[in-house]
Amino acid sequence: MAEFITGMKRTDYCGTLTAKDIGREVTVNGWVRKTRNLGSLLFVDLRDRSGIVQLVFDQETHESLFDKAEGLHQEYVLSAKGIVRARSAEAVNPRMKTGEVEIAVNDMRVLNSAETPPFQIDDKANVSDVLRLKYRYLDLRRPSMSRYLMMRHRIVKEAHDYYDKNGFIEVETPSLCKSTPEGARDYLVPSRVHPGKFYALPQSPQLFKQLLMCAGFDRYMQIAKCYRDEDLRADRQPEFTQIDLEMSFVDADDVMTINEGFIKQLFKNVLDIDVPTPFIRMKYQEAMSRFGSDKPDIRFGLELKDITEFAKTCSFKVFSETAQSGGAVRLICAPAGHYSRKEIDGLTEFIKTHGGSGMAWIALSESGVRSSLGKVLTEEEIGEIIKLADAKNGDLICIVCGKSGPVYTALGGLRCYLGDKLGLIPKDKFAFLWVVDFPQFEYSEEEGRYVAMHHPFTMPKTEDIPKIEAGDLSDVKADAYDIVLNGYELGGGSIRIHDSALQQLMFKALGFSEEDAKTRFGFLLEAFKYGTPPHGGMAYGLDRLVMLMTGSDNIRDVIAFPKVQNASDLMTGAPDFVDDKQLSELYIACTEREKAEDQ
Repeated sequence: MAEFITGMKRTDYCGTLTAKDIGREVTVNGWVRKTRNLGSLLFVDLRDRSGIVQLVFDQETHESLFDKAEGLHQEYVLSAKGIVRARSAEAVNPRMKTGEVEIAVNDMRVLNSAETPPFQIDDKANVSDVLRLKYRYLDLRRPSMSRYLMMRHRIVKEAHDYYDKNGFIEVETPSLCKSTPEGARDYLVPSRVHPGKFYALPQSPQLFKQLLMCAGFDRYMQIAKCYRDEDLRADRQPEFTQIDLEMSFVDADDVMTINEGFIKQLFKNVLDIDVPTPFIRMKYQEAMSRFGSDKPDIRFGLELKDITEFAKTCSFKVFSETAQSGGAVRLICAPAGHYSRKEIDGLTEFIKTHGGSGMAWIALSESGVRSSLGKVLTEEEIGEIIKLADAKNGDLICIVCGKSGPVYTALGGLRCYLGDKLGLIPKDKFAFLWVVDFPQFEYSEEEGRYVAMHHPFTMPKTEDIPKIEAGDLSDVKADAYDIVLNGYELGGGSIRIHDSALQQLMFKALGFSEEDAKTRFGFLLEAFKYGTPPHGGMAYGLDRLVMLMTGSDNIRDVIAFPKVQNASDLMTGAPDFVDDKQLSELYIACTEREKAEDQ
């Protein structure tokens, strides 16, 4: 039977004890990591969220306590009291913060026993993700997972402290909202008291924070939960957290400057890294042209090069016809190495899976030039490409042609793949930049219309407003900005439209009828009638920020209880069926449930 903690309250966390504590009597609480019985001495590694400390039970001085300790097993919950003492010289463990000391136990209580866990609770254990997520409460006991969540806490605290110091007020916005679908799919919540009507969970606090600017709160921030019912990937979850903020009477420079200050303070206080400011500011078109991505990783080179002008007059019709019809022909030059035909074919398949139609190549070596273009280009033309690529012996030139978008996507992906494969990316470097001057609109082939690249409330560049009025949406720039770190979009924002007439114009350009705009966003348009200040803001993806700062490669590692790729929770079994009474109260009939039960 479990014992009680009365009279044995913790005085110290396990992982905090060092040589300066020698001679103190302490009480520690935690879980048994492992035991080692050496006859008359028994050692127990006790673990809590702070780390591990070694307990020592001596049969000669405390025989009954020693006998009790012999019954301990992995993950038993203990409270142990004793004197901190120095380890013998040969027993010092320099890999542990507590490696110079141990606790000579003089009292112990077993607060709870434990069954053998389904996997070893250790960072070195090779455990499947499925098992880890099913028993997440055990997985979170592992030291690395504990560090991730504790760093997440520190990052959130720094956000609160920094923005509070700079005059921001934290305001909570609703979780039950009006559905205003434009972009990702909403999660819907049926209303019991309004039959047939639904709330939506917020995709972001966007409209509410703009209304707070209308209300005169000037500077707002919030650690906000957001929800999007969309297909998942490694760095995306159906519910996620933002560091969300908005400011009045500002331009884009003001928003970027205040947030550079946050990043600088955050990295210094949490990681002791000095981040140089101001950050590079790179226009969207330059980012795409040089790196094939609107979130470029600038820690390494391997930039894209444009050979479209050369291609217009070359012998290879695929190149020349693509270039003459407004398409793009671009390349990257992979640095010296030995590229076998099998490896090159693998890169070609990579290009195809990332949106490219295929890849032409030229490989240089001391024994000569190999190329897939040998039968369609002259030696002089191949020599010209080599010159344009600035290639040297050992290099591999990878060429893709087609519409600009797929070419950028394919070569941008290949650039990052080769950068990692060839060891070109410094893993200990944090490289920040702002990407600015995004297109206001992008054409959706699926919907057959222009849609907002960010959202319908983004301010266009003032000089481009006449283009919107004229119906020319193809080359309108947005007053928007993304903060990028090591190839990840860390956050993004924009200056917002604050003029009712311009907002109506934007809705019209996006294909909203006046009635539809009023139905979806009437409350915002109404607020704009009563004196709305110029305003702008942004939001960070907190989960992604924590992932990058901890060095994890999976966003699930830094979320306490994440979902898997099909948006289910392996631990709780959510989502799940609910009983008929709950459904009837919500006036819902569920045909899919009947199908599932029949199966």
